[in-house]
Amino acid sequence: MKSNILTTTAMMAFPFMNSSGSDSQVPVGPSPSTHCPSVTSSLRIPLTLFYALFVVLGLAGNLLALWVFLLDRSKKGSVRVLLVNVALSDLLLVPCMAFRVWYHGVRGERWELGATMCHVVGNFFYMNMYISIVLLGLISVDRYVKISRGGVPLQRPRGLAMRCGWRTAACALIWALVLAFTLLMTLLGEETPQELNRCFQYKSLQHSKWKGYLNLMLVVVFWISYGCMVVCYVKIAFKLLRTSKEKPDLPNAARYARTANKSFFILVLFTVCFVPYHIVRVFYIVSQITDTSCYWRGVVYQANEVALLFSALNSCLDPVMYFLLSSPMRKQVMRLLGNVMRVWEAGASGSSYSVEQGSGSGRTVPRQQSTGLVGVFGNNTDDITSQP
Repeated sequence: MKSNILTTTAMMAFPFMNSSGSDSQVPVGPSPSTHCPSVTSSLRIPLTLFYALFVVLGLAGNLLALWVFLLDRSKKGSVRVLLVNVALSDLLLVPCMAFRVWYHGVRGERWELGATMCHVVGNFFYMNMYISIVLLGLISVDRYVKISRGGVPLQRPRGLAMRCGWRTAACALIWALVLAFTLLMTLLGEETPQELNRCFQYKSLQHSKWKGYLNLMLVVVFWISYGCMVVCYVKIAFKLLRTSKEKPDLPNAARYARTANKSFFILVLFTVCFVPYHIVRVFYIVSQITDTSCYWRGVVYQANEVALLFSALNSCLDPVMYFLLSSPMRKQVMRLLGNVMRVWEAGASGSSYSVEQGSGSGRTVPRQQSTGLVGVFGNNTDDITSQP
């Protein structure tokens, strides 16, 4: 009697344990003790809604970010090279999320594009996520090096190519390594005939444990990047706060505290988006390479899906970070909003004047350009794209 009650409770808490039908009876383990029903997600509708929202916001925000970074030429020696690559990786994540919307929402978790396409989409998703993670870690190191040198380069570089050379090389190396890793995982991916109509689902790796170990290596890469960000941004913030107190007579002393708070904001943003996933990920991978119960597999699968939503959210929040920390981004967004408002006002009033004719009187006087941490940190520390 007690056993029946526990079984009923487990089925109510995790509907995937009570699935039936030929489509859902997919073995996810190699041995009889690990044969479980397909771990179908009871989160199908929430996943569809959230991924659809992320597609819209991520597409708009990252297209705008790329447009601003590629058109702005005022920061020739800046960290813009890294930011462009972050925005590009976030933008490439959008079609992967669109496939998840199609799979979870439109097709009711039935995959009809074949096993190879499933591997391509899934691996491409993780590829872009980890490219973004590593690049954000590099940005933190780049900013810390600039601050620690007082904003003055050790040697004055002679041209744009030399100023951006190491960043370009680092980005090329990261893309090459991650693409090679993704290609390897895609080519070596296997699918049983019963699993051909499933994608983005829990899968046992007891016969391919090396894949689990590679996934654990990616988790280690994240924690290294996260450690770099914690050290760099905390040191940047404390140095700015200390300078604002020790030298309150500097031209932009009042801005130091705000800049320090923005450094903490980046760190909090990164923590919320990626730390939960990489904590859950460890348990998820361990369950894949060991003999675990169906109940535990269901728990880690659903926890993994929820945590992955937070990681996908980062592709929408990165443009917010650009807006707060990049003055060119703020100027372009405000200019765009101003143009939209003028068009709306002209249409509402029935004015026959063009937007350009009417924009002269509404032009705002630009504020005085910040001189940054003069004599201490160099130019415009409030701007993440400031010249190193």
